[in-house]
Amino acid sequence: MGAPTYDNERSLIAEGRRLVAGVDEVGRGPLAGPVGVGAVILDPDDLPEGLDDSKALSAARREVLAEAVYARAIAVSLAFASVEEIDRFNIRGATLLAMRRAVAALSVKPDYALIDGRDTPPGLLCPARPIIGGDGLSLSIAAASIVAKVARDALMARLDVVHPGYGFARHSGY
Repeated sequence: MGAPTYDNERSLIAEGRRLVAGVDEVGRGPLAGPVGVGAVILDPDDLPEGLDDSKALSAARREVLAEAVYARAIAVSLAFASVEEIDRFNIRGATLLAMRRAVAALSVKPDYALIDGRDTPPGLLCPARPIIGGDGLSLSIAAASIVAKVARDALMARLDVVHPGYGFARHSGY
């Protein structure tokens, strides 16, 4: 598979949906820590170069790209669902909750959301379409995957200081 493109977003923009958010989660697989979600509305006239699925990038490259996304995107937000919410709602339910929070936290309301995965969160503030493997197909979802991964990794590094001995800074709870 090649690098993600802006094709899905361009199609939606051509339909009149100017503000398209990409939404992706990180932390569904770990045994420790929260699930995090990034939501990003990229500026179609100022797309950062080099965006890709966060899992395909080194930590250093993710950091650089996250800075570029924050500097150039129309809107960026992060949301988390706590360990307690994961226990209460299960990982899927907690992920959908964090997705709703991330979209709601954007500084501008999106006209549409592209969601990585197979689920569309109920109660989302805008129409949405899930895309399986979306972080490798959509630039907006890739951008969301990068900011979410950088933020969650930083959180896990802080938890490593508070709870030494578990290696959270090294493996982020995976």
